[in-house]
Amino acid sequence: MRYGIYSDIHANLEALQAVFDRFEKENVDEYICLGDIVGYGANPRECLQLVLEHKSLIVAGNHDYAVAGKLNIDFFNPYAKEAVLWTRKQLNEQELQYLANLDLIQKVENVLTIVHGTMNFPEMFDYIQTSYDAHLTLELLDTPVCFLGHSHVPVAFFQGPTVSFSMDEEFAVPKDGKTLVNVGSVGQPRDENPQACCAIYDDEAEKVSILRVEYDIEAAIKKITTSGLPEILGERLRYGR
Repeated sequence: MRYGIYSDIHANLEALQAVFDRFEKENVDEYICLGDIVGYGANPRECLQLVLEHKSLIVAGNHDYAVAGKLNIDFFNPYAKEAVLWTRKQLNEQELQYLANLDLIQKVENVLTIVHGTMNFPEMFDYIQTSYDAHLTLELLDTPVCFLGHSHVPVAFFQGPTVSFSMDEEFAVPKDGKTLVNVGSVGQPRDENPQACCAIYDDEAEKVSILRVEYDIEAAIKKITTSGLPEILGERLRYGR
């Protein structure tokens, strides 16, 4: 099975459409969304509809829960908070309830696990940015690989005598250990590469490929600017940070 795995869309329709186009060319069999469908960008409804049209397996991101009223936004930065409040007005009650009902963790049989942040305390939406952070989730993992997002930076962590990491664009999932893969962000990359980021996992070949996909960044920026959202949310798309 070839899984198209994507995260942190943040209502960037241009980026999401480009990623789905790439997945189609790569002959993906199943789609997996790791959360944060909404927030920051100007097309929350359209992005949610597109995710659902592709029958994606989905877990909740912190912005999804925040928009749905399930997460306190007092600790969000001012721009993120403003985007949450704006996004709530764009979605109807059914859409908000759908986001509120998303699970925090899902598992595809004994093949893979998905979560937005961490497996330990997933409701806290903590980041996995260090080997120790990765260790805490790897200890709980009971499938060969776990895919996650949240930090907007693609990176893989491997369990061994110590936890190692890789930022390679392609790597094997070891047979004798467990692996965490952050697939980066579709709609708001933060690794100084403005191209949309996503991944393909081939469970038969036991291989992960991190993909970068060009999209119409200026169109996404223009929508943010004209919608009344903070301009910085569009400007940062040019620089991938």
